[in-house]
Amino acid sequence: ILELEKGVLALERRTPPQGSALRAWLTGVRAAFAGRILPFSDHAATLCAAMHIPNPHSERDAMIAATALEHGMTVVTRNVADFAGTSVQLINPFVP
Repeated sequence: ILELEKGVLALERRTPPQGSALRAWLTGVRAAFAGRILPFSDHAATLCAAMHIPNPHSERDAMIAATALEHGMTVVTRNVADFAGTSVQLINPFVP
């Protein structure tokens, strides 16, 4: 939600009509996934912090990786390099 919300806010500032359309889309996504959006927990925060020592990662990517690890989930992303060294399971949907 963090990355999606930041994208919507940025677009709302740059191009209000497109931002409005994206806001409506995100509102629909949040409604469709209500009850299935995972929280960022105390345990995930601890895992996230450990990912920064000794190699700092993007906090957003570390938050995603930590949440996935906590729940035994796989991260699906084109940017697999962003998760190198996190030990999270990865799938790149663009690689056959």
